[in-house]
Amino acid sequence: MSTTWHILGAGSLGTLWATRLARAGMPVRLILRNTERLASYQAGPGLTLVEHGVAQTYPVSAETPDTPEPIHRLLVACKAYDAQSAIAQLQHRLAPHAELILLQNGLGSQDAVAARQPHAHCIFASSTEGAFRDGEWRVVFAGHGYTWLGDAARPTAPPWLDDLLVAGIPHEWSIDILTRLWRKLALNCAINPLTVLYQCRNGGLQAHPCEVATLCAELSELLDCCGQPAASQDLHDEVQRVIQATAANFSSMYQDVANLRRTEISYLLGYACQAAARHQLPVPHLRAVQARLVEQLVARGLPSD
Repeated sequence: MSTTWHILGAGSLGTLWATRLARAGMPVRLILRNTERLASYQAGPGLTLVEHGVAQTYPVSAETPDTPEPIHRLLVACKAYDAQSAIAQLQHRLAPHAELILLQNGLGSQDAVAARQPHAHCIFASSTEGAFRDGEWRVVFAGHGYTWLGDAARPTAPPWLDDLLVAGIPHEWSIDILTRLWRKLALNCAINPLTVLYQCRNGGLQAHPCEVATLCAELSELLDCCGQPAASQDLHDEVQRVIQATAANFSSMYQDVANLRRTEISYLLGYACQAAARHQLPVPHLRAVQARLVEQLVARGLPSD
């Protein structure tokens, strides 16, 4: 019997993984915040995945953090700012050497979790898959992408990657996962904040080529200063490709603001600006975008951290 996939975070990516693993016959258990959320979920038929316009529902099991069953493998798919506290609620359930797959945007939360969970095996993940929820317990697979996983301290790929293969989750074990995470951070910093500031889909940034190019130049210099030259290579070209390929999509940060949810600004622009300060690197355009974004968040009554 395969090890149970416990999934913490019933957002778009968490439910996207849960439905595909369940579809492939893997044991999956969704961990919900409290008994109220559990009751809401159990009142329905399960999780629904909408792919290519076709909806299919899977009766995925669910539980609360108080359930006593030990956890050996945990996909952490909650927001970066919730990761530490959410895992802390499960501290009593984590088996010795439990595997934590950290699927957060940006940088900072992964190291914070690893520092708080020294006995766990923390695996960092970076995904380009796109999904959004169009209803309670429903997820729409909006953009097929790839997920890179890795552990800088343990380069050997774990055998459970076979589960992802069977589930049809495109993936690769990366021995340079930090390069992948820095690259994704830069892509997000160049695209997501501007979509909020200009209230547009990703494709709308084609109307602001100079601003995108200037941000990419600063981000490339920052990546080089942080010892990530591979992550900075041809960054502007890739940002342009992403904008074109996802032109009809709303960025995750745009969706958060539109739905009056807290953003992950601290783990994206905030992390980048802090890294620049450590290296005494001037990044005036990044800082200006951060200031404009903070101003918008405050005006909407949203947290600015």
